[in-house]
Amino acid sequence: MKRLTRRMSTGLAVLLAGGIAVGAGIAGIGGASAATTASQAAPAANQAGFIYGSDSQSVPIGSGKPLPMTHLSGSYGGYMGMAGNWARQEGCSTGNFLAYSPQNGAQANANYLDYHVGVGEGVYWYMGGPGVDPHYNGKTSEAESWGTTQAEWTLAAMKKVHVTYPVVWADIEFPEIAPAHDNGWTDVYTSPCSGVVKGSFSTSSDLARDEFNAFADYITSHSSYKVGVYTDAPTWTDIMGTGTNSLIPNTYEWTYETETANLSQMPSGWCLTGLKGHCGVWFGGQVSGSKYALMWQWSGGGGVRNAYGDYDEIDAARMK
Repeated sequence: MKRLTRRMSTGLAVLLAGGIAVGAGIAGIGGASAATTASQAAPAANQAGFIYGSDSQSVPIGSGKPLPMTHLSGSYGGYMGMAGNWARQEGCSTGNFLAYSPQNGAQANANYLDYHVGVGEGVYWYMGGPGVDPHYNGKTSEAESWGTTQAEWTLAAMKKVHVTYPVVWADIEFPEIAPAHDNGWTDVYTSPCSGVVKGSFSTSSDLARDEFNAFADYITSHSSYKVGVYTDAPTWTDIMGTGTNSLIPNTYEWTYETETANLSQMPSGWCLTGLKGHCGVWFGGQVSGSKYALMWQWSGGGGVRNAYGDYDEIDAARMK
């Protein structure tokens, strides 16, 4: 699901030794990098309680009962698809993509419902920050209203798919694409689709947190779903700062640091195989041992694209 973040575009290098890159990228969009086509080692066994899954655009899944991963070890463990996109909802001519695979969603649900394997299908909402709110006025009440509106859109979109995973993900990132390079999390635009910045927030983290809180409150009060955040630590800090607004001690997390383009380095638990110290990096005060650390997108985007798509490590035992 990821796009090129501000940090990636300004110089986070791919660490060629071992194929590791730290930072965000493009999830499920575009072809494979040359480094990805290198020979892969025999699949490693995953840590007990964890399973491999995918998100966004389609990845190839094998045939069998239950359905197996084709380029990783084990059975297909889950799929997270984009339920909707603020730019698409606002009718923008750019940035209006919908990264969703009905096939992978059905395959994940088949394993989960028929064979009790993995977590099934979940969704994320590609969020627009306060700066792309069509009614932006710099006030807390409006930021909350914009968060509530996107939560309403999310629940409406979820009625069209068979969601079995209990956590709805708020996708909070810097895409570095039109119409809003930051998705409205740090800058204010003249209109949602204009691409023209008219200013920056004076209290950006306050408004951003107000919006997120309203989104989460609406989802949890109008459905049985829980709420989580998909982002990485640098992006979260850029948006929410390092103070109280940044802390989410009771919120589920899906991170995308650290990453690799080499699928033979598939993780066992929260660390990549054969690479000491290359582990998932969490944010908002969370750590890997937290019960709220649920998913890690460890390969698949931007400078770390592999030949197939976005792959995730899922703590399948955590939500049972």
